[in-house]
Amino acid sequence: MRTKIQNAVSGKINAIGLPILALCWVSFFWGTTWLASKEGVRHMPGLQLANIRQLLGGVLYVGYFIFKKQPWPKGKQWRTIIVLSILNFALSNGLSTWGVKYMSSGLGAIISALFPIWIIIINFFNGKKIAKMALLGILISFGGICIIFIDYIADFLKPEFQFGIILMTASTITWAFGILETKKHAVNFNPYFSLGLQMLISSVLLFGITEASGINIPLSEIPLASWWSIGYLVIIGSVLTFIAFIYSLQNLPTEISSIYVYINPIVAMVLGSFIFDEVLTQAIVIGAVVTLAGLYLVNKSIRKR
Repeated sequence: MRTKIQNAVSGKINAIGLPILALCWVSFFWGTTWLASKEGVRHMPGLQLANIRQLLGGVLYVGYFIFKKQPWPKGKQWRTIIVLSILNFALSNGLSTWGVKYMSSGLGAIISALFPIWIIIINFFNGKKIAKMALLGILISFGGICIIFIDYIADFLKPEFQFGIILMTASTITWAFGILETKKHAVNFNPYFSLGLQMLISSVLLFGITEASGINIPLSEIPLASWWSIGYLVIIGSVLTFIAFIYSLQNLPTEISSIYVYINPIVAMVLGSFIFDEVLTQAIVIGAVVTLAGLYLVNKSIRKR
Protein backbone atom coordinates (compact mmCIF):
# COMPACT_ATOMS: atom_id res chain seq x y z
CA MET A 1 0.00 0.00 0.00
CA ARG A 2 2.80 2.37 0.94
CA THR A 3 4.58 1.65 -2.35
CA LYS A 4 1.42 2.42 -4.32
CA ILE A 5 1.00 5.75 -2.55
CA GLN A 6 4.65 6.68 -3.17
CA ASN A 7 4.35 5.74 -6.85
CA ALA A 8 1.13 7.76 -7.19
CA VAL A 9 2.67 10.84 -5.58
CA SER A 10 5.85 10.46 -7.65
CA GLY A 11 3.76 10.17 -10.82
CA LYS A 12 1.86 13.36 -10.00
CA ILE A 13 5.08 15.26 -9.32
CA ASN A 14 6.64 14.06 -12.56
CA ALA A 15 3.53 15.02 -14.50
CA ILE A 16 3.42 18.55 -13.05
CA GLY A 17 7.17 19.02 -12.78
CA LEU A 18 9.19 19.88 -9.68
CA PRO A 19 10.09 23.40 -10.97
CA ILE A 20 6.38 24.23 -11.40
CA LEU A 21 5.61 22.89 -7.93
CA ALA A 22 8.47 25.00 -6.56
CA LEU A 23 7.03 28.08 -8.28
CA CYS A 24 3.57 27.37 -6.85
CA TRP A 25 5.14 27.11 -3.40
CA VAL A 26 6.90 30.47 -3.85
CA SER A 27 3.79 32.15 -5.22
CA PHE A 28 1.67 31.17 -2.23
CA PHE A 29 4.01 31.07 0.76
CA TRP A 30 5.91 34.28 0.07
CA GLY A 31 2.48 35.92 0.07
CA THR A 32 1.78 34.48 3.53
CA THR A 33 5.05 35.86 4.95
CA TRP A 34 3.52 39.34 4.82
CA LEU A 35 0.92 38.22 7.32
CA ALA A 36 3.55 36.58 9.52
CA SER A 37 5.57 39.81 9.50
CA LYS A 38 2.45 41.83 10.30
CA GLU A 39 1.71 39.61 13.30
CA GLY A 40 5.32 39.73 14.49
CA VAL A 41 5.72 43.53 14.40
CA ARG A 42 2.56 44.00 16.43
CA HIS A 43 4.56 43.09 19.53
CA MET A 44 8.19 43.99 18.72
CA PRO A 45 10.28 46.38 16.56
CA GLY A 46 10.34 45.48 12.87
CA LEU A 47 14.12 45.72 12.51
CA GLN A 48 14.62 43.42 15.49
CA LEU A 49 12.26 40.87 13.96
CA ALA A 50 14.15 41.04 10.65
CA ASN A 51 17.44 40.71 12.55
CA ILE A 52 16.39 37.56 14.43
CA ARG A 53 14.82 36.04 11.32
CA GLN A 54 17.95 36.52 9.24
CA LEU A 55 20.27 35.38 12.00
CA LEU A 56 18.43 32.09 12.46
CA GLY A 57 17.98 31.54 8.72
CA GLY A 58 21.65 32.32 8.07
CA VAL A 59 22.81 29.93 10.80
CA LEU A 60 20.73 27.12 9.29
CA TYR A 61 22.08 27.70 5.77
CA VAL A 62 25.72 28.26 6.69
CA GLY A 63 25.73 25.47 9.28
CA TYR A 64 24.48 22.99 6.70
CA PHE A 65 27.11 23.93 4.12
CA ILE A 66 29.90 23.93 6.68
CA PHE A 67 28.81 20.40 7.60
CA LYS A 68 28.87 19.54 3.87
CA LYS A 69 32.36 21.12 3.61
CA GLN A 70 31.21 23.49 0.89
CA PRO A 71 34.07 25.72 -0.37
CA TRP A 72 33.96 29.28 0.95
CA PRO A 73 33.86 32.33 -1.33
CA LYS A 74 37.12 33.89 -2.40
CA GLY A 75 38.40 37.34 -3.27
CA LYS A 76 35.90 39.57 -5.09
CA GLN A 77 33.07 37.16 -4.37
CA TRP A 78 33.00 38.53 -0.82
CA ARG A 79 32.44 42.06 -2.11
CA THR A 80 29.34 40.96 -4.01
CA ILE A 81 28.01 39.00 -1.04
CA ILE A 82 28.49 41.94 1.35
CA VAL A 83 26.83 44.40 -1.05
CA LEU A 84 23.88 42.05 -1.58
CA SER A 85 23.55 41.43 2.16
CA ILE A 86 23.15 45.19 2.63
CA LEU A 87 20.79 45.77 -0.31
CA ASN A 88 18.62 42.65 -0.18
CA PHE A 89 18.44 41.87 3.51
CA ALA A 90 19.59 44.68 5.80
CA LEU A 91 17.78 47.35 3.75
CA SER A 92 15.08 45.73 1.61
CA ASN A 93 13.89 43.03 4.01
CA GLY A 94 14.55 45.15 7.09
CA LEU A 95 12.68 48.21 5.81
CA SER A 96 9.73 46.21 4.44
CA THR A 97 9.35 44.35 7.75
CA TRP A 98 9.42 47.68 9.57
CA GLY A 99 7.05 49.33 7.09
CA VAL A 100 4.30 46.69 7.26
CA LYS A 101 3.77 47.70 10.89
CA TYR A 102 2.04 50.86 9.65
CA MET A 103 -0.16 49.45 6.88
CA SER A 104 -2.10 46.38 5.86
CA SER A 105 -0.14 43.32 4.78
CA GLY A 106 -1.91 43.39 1.39
CA LEU A 107 -0.92 46.98 0.67
CA GLY A 108 2.65 46.26 1.70
CA ALA A 109 2.78 43.30 -0.69
CA ILE A 110 1.44 45.40 -3.58
CA ILE A 111 3.98 48.19 -3.03
CA SER A 112 6.82 45.67 -2.76
CA ALA A 113 5.83 44.20 -6.13
CA LEU A 114 6.64 47.52 -7.84
CA PHE A 115 10.39 46.87 -7.88
CA PRO A 116 10.51 46.21 -11.68
CA ILE A 117 9.52 49.85 -12.21
CA TRP A 118 12.57 50.99 -10.25
CA ILE A 119 14.77 48.72 -12.37
CA ILE A 120 13.53 50.55 -15.48
CA ILE A 121 14.10 53.97 -13.85
CA ILE A 122 17.58 53.06 -12.58
CA ASN A 123 18.54 51.82 -16.05
CA PHE A 124 17.20 55.07 -17.53
CA PHE A 125 19.55 57.13 -15.35
CA ASN A 126 22.35 54.81 -16.45
CA GLY A 127 21.76 55.87 -20.03
CA LYS A 128 19.29 53.23 -21.23
CA LYS A 129 16.11 54.33 -22.98
CA ILE A 130 12.71 53.43 -21.56
CA ALA A 131 10.80 51.23 -24.00
CA LYS A 132 7.27 52.30 -24.91
CA MET A 133 5.85 49.12 -23.39
CA ALA A 134 7.69 49.79 -20.11
CA LEU A 135 6.48 53.41 -20.03
CA LEU A 136 2.92 52.26 -20.63
CA GLY A 137 3.27 49.68 -17.86
CA ILE A 138 4.59 52.31 -15.44
CA LEU A 139 1.68 54.63 -16.19
CA ILE A 140 -0.86 51.82 -15.78
CA SER A 141 0.71 50.72 -12.49
CA PHE A 142 0.69 54.30 -11.23
CA GLY A 143 -2.99 54.54 -12.14
CA GLY A 144 -3.67 51.30 -10.25
CA ILE A 145 -1.89 52.59 -7.14
CA CYS A 146 -3.97 55.79 -7.32
CA ILE A 147 -7.16 53.69 -7.41
CA ILE A 148 -5.99 51.67 -4.39
CA PHE A 149 -5.21 54.79 -2.38
CA ILE A 150 -8.74 56.13 -2.85
CA ASP A 151 -9.66 54.13 0.25
CA TYR A 152 -6.53 55.31 2.09
CA ILE A 153 -6.94 59.07 1.62
CA ALA A 154 -7.80 59.59 5.29
CA ASP A 155 -4.76 57.52 6.32
CA PHE A 156 -2.43 59.88 4.45
CA LEU A 157 -3.05 62.44 7.17
CA LYS A 158 -1.44 60.07 9.68
CA PRO A 159 2.35 60.50 10.04
CA GLU A 160 2.76 56.77 10.81
CA PHE A 161 1.10 55.76 7.53
CA GLN A 162 3.25 58.24 5.59
CA PHE A 163 6.35 56.83 7.29
CA GLY A 164 5.30 53.29 6.39
CA ILE A 165 4.88 54.24 2.72
CA ILE A 166 8.37 55.77 2.71
CA LEU A 167 9.89 52.65 4.30
CA MET A 168 8.12 50.30 1.90
CA THR A 169 9.06 52.35 -1.16
CA ALA A 170 12.70 52.52 -0.04
CA SER A 171 12.71 48.73 0.38
CA THR A 172 11.59 48.22 -3.24
CA ILE A 173 14.31 50.58 -4.51
CA THR A 174 17.07 48.73 -2.64
CA TRP A 175 15.67 45.39 -3.88
CA ALA A 176 15.87 46.70 -7.46
CA PHE A 177 19.50 47.74 -6.92
CA GLY A 178 20.15 44.29 -5.45
CA ILE A 179 18.75 42.56 -8.53
CA LEU A 180 20.89 44.69 -10.84
CA GLU A 181 23.96 44.04 -8.68
CA THR A 182 23.29 40.30 -8.80
CA LYS A 183 23.00 40.41 -12.58
CA LYS A 184 26.22 42.42 -12.90
CA HIS A 185 28.35 40.45 -10.45
CA ALA A 186 26.78 37.02 -10.17
CA VAL A 187 28.49 34.93 -7.50
CA ASN A 188 29.88 31.86 -9.24
CA PHE A 189 29.50 29.37 -6.42
CA ASN A 190 26.64 27.69 -4.54
CA PRO A 191 23.79 30.29 -4.51
CA TYR A 192 22.21 28.75 -1.40
CA PHE A 193 25.46 29.11 0.56
CA SER A 194 25.71 32.69 -0.67
CA LEU A 195 22.17 33.31 0.54
CA GLY A 196 23.02 32.08 4.03
CA LEU A 197 26.12 34.26 4.21
CA GLN A 198 24.09 37.29 3.13
CA MET A 199 21.56 36.60 5.90
CA LEU A 200 24.28 36.24 8.54
CA ILE A 201 26.12 39.40 7.50
CA SER A 202 22.90 41.42 7.36
CA SER A 203 21.88 40.19 10.82
CA VAL A 204 25.16 41.49 12.24
CA LEU A 205 24.57 44.87 10.57
CA LEU A 206 20.98 45.09 11.79
CA PHE A 207 21.99 44.10 15.32
CA GLY A 208 24.55 46.90 15.40
CA ILE A 209 21.96 49.42 14.19
CA THR A 210 19.18 48.32 16.54
CA GLU A 211 21.50 48.08 19.57
CA ALA A 212 23.05 51.49 18.89
CA SER A 213 19.61 53.08 18.53
CA GLY A 214 18.30 51.30 21.62
CA ILE A 215 15.11 50.00 20.00
CA ASN A 216 15.60 46.31 20.83
CA ILE A 217 13.42 44.78 23.51
CA PRO A 218 14.70 41.94 25.74
CA LEU A 219 14.17 38.48 24.23
CA SER A 220 12.24 37.50 27.35
CA GLU A 221 9.65 40.22 26.57
CA ILE A 222 8.95 38.97 23.04
CA PRO A 223 5.53 37.27 23.24
CA LEU A 224 4.86 33.77 21.98
CA ALA A 225 2.86 35.10 19.00
CA SER A 226 5.96 36.91 17.69
CA TRP A 227 8.14 33.84 18.21
CA TRP A 228 5.68 31.78 16.17
CA SER A 229 5.89 34.46 13.45
CA ILE A 230 9.68 34.38 13.54
CA GLY A 231 9.69 30.58 13.32
CA TYR A 232 7.34 30.68 10.34
CA LEU A 233 9.41 33.38 8.61
CA VAL A 234 12.65 31.44 9.17
CA ILE A 235 11.48 27.96 8.13
CA ILE A 236 8.92 28.85 5.47
CA GLY A 237 10.07 32.29 4.30
CA SER A 238 13.86 32.22 4.62
CA VAL A 239 14.69 28.54 4.07
CA LEU A 240 12.12 26.47 2.19
CA THR A 241 10.72 29.24 -0.03
CA PHE A 242 14.13 30.68 -0.93
CA ILE A 243 15.29 27.18 -1.89
CA ALA A 244 12.18 26.75 -4.04
CA PHE A 245 12.69 30.24 -5.51
CA ILE A 246 16.27 29.63 -6.62
CA TYR A 247 15.35 26.17 -7.90
CA SER A 248 12.50 27.59 -10.02
CA LEU A 249 14.79 30.33 -11.38
CA GLN A 250 17.35 27.73 -12.41
CA ASN A 251 14.86 25.41 -14.11
CA LEU A 252 12.13 27.62 -15.61
CA PRO A 253 12.09 30.35 -18.26
CA THR A 254 12.07 33.88 -16.83
CA GLU A 255 8.58 34.48 -18.23
CA ILE A 256 7.21 31.69 -16.04
CA SER A 257 9.40 32.02 -12.95
CA SER A 258 8.40 35.69 -12.48
CA ILE A 259 4.71 34.84 -12.06
CA TYR A 260 5.14 34.84 -8.27
CA VAL A 261 5.42 38.66 -8.41
CA TYR A 262 1.74 38.89 -9.37
CA ILE A 263 0.41 36.16 -7.08
CA ASN A 264 2.11 37.16 -3.80
CA PRO A 265 0.07 40.38 -3.34
CA ILE A 266 -3.19 38.58 -4.12
CA VAL A 267 -2.43 35.93 -1.49
CA ALA A 268 -1.51 38.61 1.07
CA MET A 269 -4.65 40.65 0.35
CA VAL A 270 -7.09 37.74 0.49
CA LEU A 271 -5.61 36.09 3.58
CA GLY A 272 -5.20 39.48 5.27
CA SER A 273 -8.91 40.14 4.89
CA PHE A 274 -9.73 36.79 6.52
CA ILE A 275 -7.08 36.65 9.25
CA PHE A 276 -6.64 40.31 10.22
CA ASP A 277 -9.99 41.64 8.97
CA GLU A 278 -8.11 44.02 6.67
CA VAL A 279 -10.40 46.06 4.45
CA LEU A 280 -10.75 44.63 0.95
CA THR A 281 -12.94 47.08 -0.96
CA GLN A 282 -13.87 47.17 -4.62
CA ALA A 283 -11.42 50.03 -5.23
CA ILE A 284 -8.55 48.06 -3.68
CA VAL A 285 -9.33 44.97 -5.77
CA ILE A 286 -9.65 46.93 -9.03
CA GLY A 287 -6.53 48.97 -8.25
CA ALA A 288 -4.55 45.81 -7.49
CA VAL A 289 -5.59 44.21 -10.80
CA VAL A 290 -4.66 47.38 -12.74
CA THR A 291 -1.32 47.69 -10.92
CA LEU A 292 -0.37 44.06 -11.57
CA ALA A 293 -1.38 44.42 -15.24
CA GLY A 294 1.00 47.36 -15.54
CA LEU A 295 3.75 45.37 -13.83
CA TYR A 296 3.23 42.60 -16.35
CA LEU A 297 4.00 45.03 -19.18
CA VAL A 298 7.06 46.35 -17.35
CA ASN A 299 8.37 42.82 -16.76
CA LYS A 300 7.68 41.89 -20.36
CA SER A 301 9.71 44.88 -21.50
CA ILE A 302 12.61 43.90 -19.22
CA ARG A 303 12.56 40.32 -20.53
CA LYS A 304 12.63 41.51 -24.15
CA ARG A 305 15.82 43.41 -23.40
